[in-house]
Amino acid sequence: MTDDLLADAMEKMAKAAHHVQEEFTSIRTGRANPGLVDKLRIDYYGTETPLQQLASFSVPEARVLVISPFDKSSLKAIEKAIINSDLGLSPSSDGQVIRLNVPPLTQDRRKEFVKLAKSKSEDGKVAVRNIRRSVRTAFERLEKDSEISTDDLKRAEKELDKVTDEYVTEIDKLLAHKEAELLEV
Repeated sequence: MTDDLLADAMEKMAKAAHHVQEEFTSIRTGRANPGLVDKLRIDYYGTETPLQQLASFSVPEARVLVISPFDKSSLKAIEKAIINSDLGLSPSSDGQVIRLNVPPLTQDRRKEFVKLAKSKSEDGKVAVRNIRRSVRTAFERLEKDSEISTDDLKRAEKELDKVTDEYVTEIDKLLAHKEAELLEV
């Protein structure tokens, strides 16, 4: 019974850590990265469509992201979505592809992005801790209903704490990597 709860907790914690990693890709560094525009939604014939379904991406240079729409008629809608987004990038189009020049970040902007990354990592840690709390409550309920012994409860709680610490450490490593990436000049 406790093994099932632990396996479920591990799966949920892994998803929380993966979500943090995905959130970090949307934080702009000084380099071009397709993750910057992945989450953009384009008004394509009246339907909100993710950009990744409408175009392919390439990075020919470190600071240039090229967006090649599959349907050239969607070019203007993609440009409009990029301009209206909070990316702070200006698209330039030649009628076939859109080029995004990613300017180098100022030191103040880097610090803002580090704060944003720390906030997202803390959200991930809170999610992991909430999972631990709910599983611990389930363990205590099992012990109260006499389905597991007190020793089994203690053993399961120790294992749960160990798993929780592993995922919190993983999120910390992701943050450290993102911080180093952001502060790299």
